Amino acid sequence: MIETPSLVDQYCHGVLRTELGLGTFEAHLARGEGPPAAGTTFFDTQTGFAVRRWCPPLLGLEPHCPPARYLARRRELGVLESGRKLLRGTGITTYLVDTGLPGDLTGPGEMASTGAADAHEIVRLELLAEQVADTSGTVESFLANLAESVHGAAVTAVAFTSVAGVRHGLALAPEPPGPGEVRGAAGRWLAGRRVGGALGDPVLLRHLLWIAVASGRPLQLHAGLGEPGLRIDRTDPVLLTDFARATAGLGTDLVLLHGYPYHRHAAHLAGIFPHVYADLGAALVRTGARAAAVLSEILELAPFGKLLFSSGAHGLPELHVVGARLFREALARVLGAWVSEGAWSQADAQRVAGLIAAGNAKRVYGVE
Repeated sequence: MIETPSLVDQYCHGVLRTELGLGTFEAHLARGEGPPAAGTTFFDTQTGFAVRRWCPPLLGLEPHCPPARYLARRRELGVLESGRKLLRGTGITTYLVDTGLPGDLTGPGEMASTGAADAHEIVRLELLAEQVADTSGTVESFLANLAESVHGAAVTAVAFTSVAGVRHGLALAPEPPGPGEVRGAAGRWLAGRRVGGALGDPVLLRHLLWIAVASGRPLQLHAGLGEPGLRIDRTDPVLLTDFARATAGLGTDLVLLHGYPYHRHAAHLAGIFPHVYADLGAALVRTGARAAAVLSEILELAPFGKLLFSSGAHGLPELHVVGARLFREALARVLGAWVSEGAWSQADAQRVAGLIAAGNAKRVYGVE
């Protein structure tokens, strides 16, 4: 057997504090631009089936019970108790939480207490810049406050994350923009935005990335599938090749989040550049019963010390459960087969499992 006694969830979000109806619950099972097609349900997806497989036993029900019965049990227990049972059933001992999404989501402190685990904050760069813009009256004050805020956040956060790929695409010029270019872009953006307006200017996105690189904290970059409305042809991680080359040797690790369906491209970059790592989260959660096949494809290319477990979960504690259970099952199936075939020793398989489950994340983020 391949054991992973504890997991470091190197990228996730908080969970909703409110009770959910059937429609609201299932909307979180698929990141689409609207409701399911008439006569269909998002439970009929790999993620939906995985929720029905792994979550009901944690709430005292049989696996694969009907969605209506599961949600009735969830409401019977209440959102706090069901969340506690689910999160404590994941085996996750440390959560790294991106606090940059809107909504009534729990923060790192609540995730820690509810899940009986440790938790640390990941700061989303674009949200930080938008908050600074809301309180800065001039271009000069905005740029000065932005640099100060990023470096201040680096004192307490374990990492930065960027959705530049979502906002613009990953085909950004790899070099840092010049001071005049940054001031011009900031002036145009500030003049045209309303309070709370989203940052999508490519020059300012590049500027943010390079400020984060200078901080020395790990920088997570969203790639592959992500937010609704995303053009995934713009988020192929291979588009980051020149940026990875430009940041090599500067002391900042890059973590390619999600990646799927370009997971082999992310694994390839992790194999080329010493400071680039690949995340497993979305690749496994999205593929459900096929997770072992996808994991095998990632392990074809990436060095084993460059892969990181995550759930990538958002909103539902069920997604933390699914992320953890699918990872454990897929890893045990893949490595166990290689051991039984004689390709790997049991000791090597167990050591690699420990690296991917927790050891690599502890090293990259400096958490214990």
